[in-house]
Amino acid sequence: MHAIEKILAKNSGKESVSTGEIVVAKIDFAEVNDLYLQTIYSFWEMGGDRVWDNERLAFVFDHYAPAPTIKSAQIHKEMREFRADQNLKYHFDTNMGVCHQVMPEAGVIYPGAIVVATDSHTTTHGAFGAIGTGVGATEMATIMLSGELWFRVPEIIEVRLDGKPQEGVLPKDVILAVLGRIKADGAVYKAIDFTGSYVDSLGVAGRMTICNMAVEMGAKTAYMQPNQEVIDYVTQRAVRPFEVQHTDDGFEYSESHYFDVSSLTPQIAVPSSVDNVFPIGEVERVRVDQCLVGTCTGGRLEDLKTAADIVRGKRIAEHVRFIVIPASNEVMKKAMELGYISDFMDAGATISTPGCGPCLGAHEGILAEGEVCVTASNRNFPGRMGHRDAKIYLASPAVVAASALAGYLEQPKSDKKGAWLV
Repeated sequence: MHAIEKILAKNSGKESVSTGEIVVAKIDFAEVNDLYLQTIYSFWEMGGDRVWDNERLAFVFDHYAPAPTIKSAQIHKEMREFRADQNLKYHFDTNMGVCHQVMPEAGVIYPGAIVVATDSHTTTHGAFGAIGTGVGATEMATIMLSGELWFRVPEIIEVRLDGKPQEGVLPKDVILAVLGRIKADGAVYKAIDFTGSYVDSLGVAGRMTICNMAVEMGAKTAYMQPNQEVIDYVTQRAVRPFEVQHTDDGFEYSESHYFDVSSLTPQIAVPSSVDNVFPIGEVERVRVDQCLVGTCTGGRLEDLKTAADIVRGKRIAEHVRFIVIPASNEVMKKAMELGYISDFMDAGATISTPGCGPCLGAHEGILAEGEVCVTASNRNFPGRMGHRDAKIYLASPAVVAASALAGYLEQPKSDKKGAWLV
């Protein structure tokens, strides 16, 4: 069996499972974000009184953090009341950050776990050797009641990433290249196992970026075999014992795709589809109005470091709004200690509260009609970040920072010593 199948078998009390089989599996951790007050109403409508386990369910306020409208403030109020009534051990309020960042930081994500959340980008947690998937309000309500959910054992696709990237090519570039080939519908209800020497060498942040965008191919979940850096990270934080699962020798994938990352240059997804991907050198140098580094895809400390290294000692273009949103409070504090936040502010950037912000067009930098944004986030369909007629380009934090300085889409460059130039 594949490691994913072993996890599903373990949590459903079976010796083995196979592709296409329907299983009912125990959930190790569940999370509800502040888009989904309906989960509470559905829980009550189903006759719910107490959640199945008050230490395995968390609310995260990240999409509307802090509340930008009366409606979102009311959502937070009612969720806080439910949390207090149920005595939930874990609650991440508006001061904490994006769900996919704060949960690993809190140690509730670990190898071999099944993690379900009301957010499609829960595939992020495959970076830790866990099964992570998103669900809607009704499914989450059944989890809150029972601690279980049904799954169809998915077909598993191998995406093999080998080689050493060129200077300036980041994990975001790699996953954009994968999206460009496999396409937005290429892995619907399938699992993606990212393998290869590049994956073996990746740290936690890079793994999270790649697994995060597996859902943009339609994937039900993503997976990476944990390396030592992941195991060390989890060991320092995990609130429960964990077991790393391994894929059996001889396992046959439903399909395999091979990528030589050493041949890649910085990539960019142009409006208005995540799979409309090109090397940035082949794209017209469009004038940009806003640049965003942040979100669950591009707001980790490593992403902020990359962007800060590029803008340090320089000023952004006069007409550009450069928004920086750390993925969590922990990331924000470390970025402050290391001077990155000062670097951004000195360059003319706007620093916003850790959370989702403009990624979903909620607040903290939504776009007006006709505006152009280049962003380190994960989606670029019409209306995603504001007006339907705004244009969104997806790129790495390096491309975003370089574009903020230039005032148009720009490819980052470095000198022979590795120092960033624009």
